Amino acid sequence: MKHRVEAWALHVILGIAALLTVLPLLWMVSASFMPAGEASALPLRLWPSAPTLEHYRALFARLAIGRHLAISVGLAAATTAVALLCNTLAGYAFAKLPFPGRDGTFRLLLGALVIPGQVAVVPLFLLVRWLGLVDTWLGVMVPGMASVFGIFLVRQYASGLPDGILDAARVDGAGELGVFGRIALPLMTPVLVTLALVTFMGSWNDFLWPLIVLADDRRYTLPLALANLVGEHVQDTELVMAGAVLTVAPVVLLFLVLQRWYVAGITSGGMKE
Repeated sequence: MKHRVEAWALHVILGIAALLTVLPLLWMVSASFMPAGEASALPLRLWPSAPTLEHYRALFARLAIGRHLAISVGLAAATTAVALLCNTLAGYAFAKLPFPGRDGTFRLLLGALVIPGQVAVVPLFLLVRWLGLVDTWLGVMVPGMASVFGIFLVRQYASGLPDGILDAARVDGAGELGVFGRIALPLMTPVLVTLALVTFMGSWNDFLWPLIVLADDRRYTLPLALANLVGEHVQDTELVMAGAVLTVAPVVLLFLVLQRWYVAGITSGGMKE
């Protein structure tokens, strides 16, 4: 009986915590459909009195937010594709290919994990300027093309792949790229999905780096365009909430679709030594 009461109390606490977490997001969606001025009225309304799509139409027709949405989708997808290639190749090499200095180099990479990303902003900007990529979409992509966390994640997962299967492929005459592409990649699907999701979300939500690199507002990503939207329409809460929904909805849906592989990739990689 005691254990049953404890379990019931735990579920109640978790339910309340989940509700408090989800409630602001639900109100954000609800407010985006409210008539102008209703979201700021007191007492606070939880549901629109007359749901309307006026604010979404304004975003796409009057404020041309569709252009910035397409830019963010394209940049996040391209960054994810390049990051998957670079991080997967590097992580697999650290896990399965012996070469001089492998372990020492990997330890140095792990040490870089404790360095805040903001510390690298200035040298990274100087590098991008030297390459002539300031105010270009390629310059926005540079920090996400490879990451220490991505290499670490793939390396941890790849370390658990059976060496016997890889050696059998080599005995059959497959080269290292063949072993990697035909044998290792299919076995690493969970961690690849996890890495893709983390990279896409990071690129999609990034605000600081695009703000530093991009000068032309026609090249702005969605977060930058919405920041300008808040500045110009600070009193139009419903319009701002509609923009926030456009930012949050794609990554939430993507996570819900891929969460099974995401959890499998995180837990399997985390249990490796």
